[in-house]
Amino acid sequence: MKRLLLVVASLLLLSVQTRSVEYEPVVFEGKRHTVCRVDLSHEKLELFLNDETGKPFNRFATLQSWLEKRGRQLVFGMNAGMYHPGFAPVGMFVAGGKQLAPLNLNSGTGNFFLKPNGVFLVTGSGAQVVESSQVPKIREKVELATQSGPLLVLNGQLHPAFRANSESRLFRNGVGVKSPKEVIFVNSEEAVNFHEFARLFRDRLGCRNALFLDGTVSSLHALELKRSDFRIDLGPIIGVTAPMEAK
Repeated sequence: MKRLLLVVASLLLLSVQTRSVEYEPVVFEGKRHTVCRVDLSHEKLELFLNDETGKPFNRFATLQSWLEKRGRQLVFGMNAGMYHPGFAPVGMFVAGGKQLAPLNLNSGTGNFFLKPNGVFLVTGSGAQVVESSQVPKIREKVELATQSGPLLVLNGQLHPAFRANSESRLFRNGVGVKSPKEVIFVNSEEAVNFHEFARLFRDRLGCRNALFLDGTVSSLHALELKRSDFRIDLGPIIGVTAPMEAK
C-alpha cells in the first residue's frame, strides 16, 4: 500500500513538473484576454528567428515543422517584439546566450521608440523586464532577451504617455514579470488601448513591470488549447518546447 501511494505521489509530481504553461481566460473591464503563465522553475523560454540557413521562421507552423525534425514540439509560442521589413529585430535580441542584434537606444517614431521602452530578459537568476538604458548595468550573462516598446508598467507605474480615454484600440500582446520565476504573457482577444492593457498587467495580474510586444500582428500558439494563430508573417517568436509525444 505504501509503495502504491509513493507511485501515485510520484506520478502527480511528474504531472505538475511537466505541465508546460498554464492558460487562463481573463475578462478585464469587459475585454477578453488569454493569460499564459510560464514557471521558469520547470520550463525554459526560447527565442526563435531564423533557421540554420538564415531563413526567417515567420510562422508557428514553420517553426513547428523545424522542431519536429529535431524531435521536439512547440507547446507555447507568441510573437516576441517588433521587427524591420526583412524580419530582423528592431532592438536587442539574444537567443541561446548569443546576441544577434544590439541594444537600440536611438530615438525615433512609432511604438518601439515611445520612451521609456524596455527589454524582457532572462539570466541565471530568472526573468525581468527592465528599462532599456539599464541593461548594460546587468552583470549576469543574459541568456535570452528581446527589446520592444513602450514599457507598459515600470516599477508599478503606468507609462506616462498612456491615456485612459485613448481611442487607439488594437489587438495587443505583452509580457510581464510577477517574480523572477513567474512570467506572464497576455494576448488580448479584443481591441484595447495601452492604458487598459497596462492596467490589466498591474491591477489584475500583479506585475510591477511589463512590456508591450506588438499590436495587430499579436498571435498565440497554444498546443493545450489546440490554437495556432496566423495573421501575418512574424519576426521574433518566443516559446516553450518539449520532446515530441510518442504516437
